[in-house]
Amino acid sequence: MSKQLLIYQNAEPVSAEAHRDISIRSGDSWAFASDLNSVPLVAAEFERAGAEMPVVFAGEGDELTPVGLLGLEAGENLFLAADGSWRGRYVPAFLRRYPFVFAASGENGETLTLCVDADYEGVNRDGRGERLFDAEGNRTQYLDRMLQFTSDYQAQHQLTRAFCKRLNELAILEPAVATVNLADGRQMTLRGFQRVNPEKLRGLTDEQVTELFRTDMLGLIHFHLASLGQMNVLLERKQTAAPAPTHAPEQTEPV
Repeated sequence: MSKQLLIYQNAEPVSAEAHRDISIRSGDSWAFASDLNSVPLVAAEFERAGAEMPVVFAGEGDELTPVGLLGLEAGENLFLAADGSWRGRYVPAFLRRYPFVFAASGENGETLTLCVDADYEGVNRDGRGERLFDAEGNRTQYLDRMLQFTSDYQAQHQLTRAFCKRLNELAILEPAVATVNLADGRQMTLRGFQRVNPEKLRGLTDEQVTELFRTDMLGLIHFHLASLGQMNVLLERKQTAAPAPTHAPEQTEPV
């Protein structure tokens, strides 16, 4: 496969034949995300991610996707320290599942195959880190954990698509523009994302609001709206060199 999904360079289907002697060495470095200024999120992450970063919507129609803003300029990740550690409490699941990902195949994309990014710097044949298969070619506990984590992520991805579809049906999204003034006098304008329009939200019928409440979608909307205040936090990160808390959780933490 060619480069896909932002950080994946060369995703190969995992198999005992091709990867029996492969190990994955993961550490505290998230440097592979150094040039990301936004990261896809699933609905289950809105509360935790939104406490640290703005949660907005990118794309349109069927391609509408919630993302967490990591920077104010292209190629800028303000959550990444110089040593590759994460400057924050929560690392999005999209990054934690790396270097694994599901690839869809078949006529309707119904067949999912676990893949690993063969170009990830932690992939090796020197026995460093976690083996994918044992000497007999059986999956290791590590591979089983990552398979489960990626499966859980995929399930959450489908729920998130349903949420985005409902937002489109209700027509409560609007293009958003954020203008920030930097300490050096520059003014930056961020475009290309959407947000829920509060007035349109208030204009929904009681029946629609009740449906959103009972499906937990109303809570997601409020997490999204509350997170927009984190834009000021991004600006503070950009304008100050003050150290922020670092965190490097296990990749197999729940989504």
